[in-house]
Amino acid sequence: MDLIFFDLDGTLLNDASEISPFTKQTLNLLSKKKIAYTLATGRTMHSAQSVVEGHDFHLPQIFNNGVTIWDPQTQLLTLENLLSQSEIAVIFDVAIKQGITPFVNVIENNHQHIFHAPPQHEIEKELINSHFSHTKAKLFDIEALPSNSQITNISMIGKAEAIHPMWRELNSHKSLVAYSGMALEGDDYWWLDVHHRQASKGAAVTSLKKQLGASNVICFGDGDNDLSMFALADESYAPENAKVAIKESATAVIGHNHEDGIARFLRERFSL
Repeated sequence: MDLIFFDLDGTLLNDASEISPFTKQTLNLLSKKKIAYTLATGRTMHSAQSVVEGHDFHLPQIFNNGVTIWDPQTQLLTLENLLSQSEIAVIFDVAIKQGITPFVNVIENNHQHIFHAPPQHEIEKELINSHFSHTKAKLFDIEALPSNSQITNISMIGKAEAIHPMWRELNSHKSLVAYSGMALEGDDYWWLDVHHRQASKGAAVTSLKKQLGASNVICFGDGDNDLSMFALADESYAPENAKVAIKESATAVIGHNHEDGIARFLRERFSL
């Protein structure tokens, strides 16, 4: 059994953060041939679901780089490697030193809640108004964060000169891992996402491979957080727009994400 895992941003999605009509048709063709596919993304559950809604993703899905696995059939949510209070304190300390607002992602009764302090920059206000307001996540003041919250990850956005040193410092912590990249809001801005180091797409993919009885795992991705699943995949493919290290780790490099590179490859690979 083939089992395909798609990263979203920079991979399955185009530069408008959408699944194109051509890619949607290709997913439908995969379904008709009973070729199994699902998601393995760094996005939160509700952020990802807002993008893939209506695109027939029925198998268990990986969110938050492996912290969260959601089974839409059974409505079962599995959480692994949540952040502890001491780890949260470390992240907050690093963010406060740089004048950046942390957005704390919490899962409660299968619903996503986001807790944050008052935004300090216009880019943070824009993130709230343009992104979070269009998801099903509920926003709360950081002072209302319960001490026993199930915190999956903490995300931030800011100028590159603030985010880069934060990325270096947080990755030096023994139990934390931070991923970063250029934000859609402009070349001067970078996003930062932090979660527990033991969580990874690779670990979650391994779990689903066993659960679903797959014999051949095929992964698509473009960023550092995809390397762990590339390492265990039988086949791994990076779009032309991927980072150099990702392309070097892949089985092969295929077309650009904004040119339906994944869909075009799949049509040839599976004779769709």
